[in-house]
Amino acid sequence: MPYDNLLYEVEGPLALITINRADRHNAISLATLDDFHTAIQAAAADEAVRVIAITGAGEKAFASGSDLEEVERRDLAKALEPLVQGVAERLERTPKPSIAAINGYCMGGGLEVALGCDLRVASVNAKFATPEGKLGIIPGGGATQRLPRIVGRGWALEMLLMGETIDAEAALRMGLVTRVVEPEELMPEVRRMADHLATFAPFVPRFMKAMVHSGMEGSLATGLAMEKFAQGALCETADKAEGIRAFLEKRRPEWTGR
Repeated sequence: MPYDNLLYEVEGPLALITINRADRHNAISLATLDDFHTAIQAAAADEAVRVIAITGAGEKAFASGSDLEEVERRDLAKALEPLVQGVAERLERTPKPSIAAINGYCMGGGLEVALGCDLRVASVNAKFATPEGKLGIIPGGGATQRLPRIVGRGWALEMLLMGETIDAEAALRMGLVTRVVEPEELMPEVRRMADHLATFAPFVPRFMKAMVHSGMEGSLATGLAMEKFAQGALCETADKAEGIRAFLEKRRPEWTGR
């Protein structure tokens, strides 16, 4: 289906969602959030899609933040709606792994969308910030909660309280992103990652995501128990038998998703 604020295309195992508001530095409007929900749901339902990637149109921004013209009119009732939080949560709960391909500015609400992705890859020209404090507000799309879980409390407070812009190398050092590449290599790298992820049995990324995201919310003992039950469930699948047999026979496995 056509989208007003996004581009959606499927390339092999990859569903690529591009924020298509380059004239606004890909600022995220309420309509963009609606499009996000529809596109992510479409990717999740498409059996051919194994990986979801999100990027921004043009060379200047992944997403510069939430659309400030809308934020200016936002009242308490609107602020309490899920908004960007809802998109990030949908990405986390979607069984398929997601990758943020970050080019240029990744600020505020744009960063919060990226934080909802499982993996974040940046070009060397990427810039990151949580500048909401300069506007008299705090982040409302999940940065105060997801950022410390990803980079640790110290780095999260540095970014949140100072509101300063950091570059891709600093983001790599703190673990905000895990790969940094030249701009022309950003999408080829994401496609290589998608192709690699598509070689695994379909249940594997789904269970990995569930273990990490759910386990982080509970105790270590609870997470370890969940892990053992999850591994036990996978041990009953046809794909587990095929994976072991293929490894022993030194051949490529043929997954069936069962």
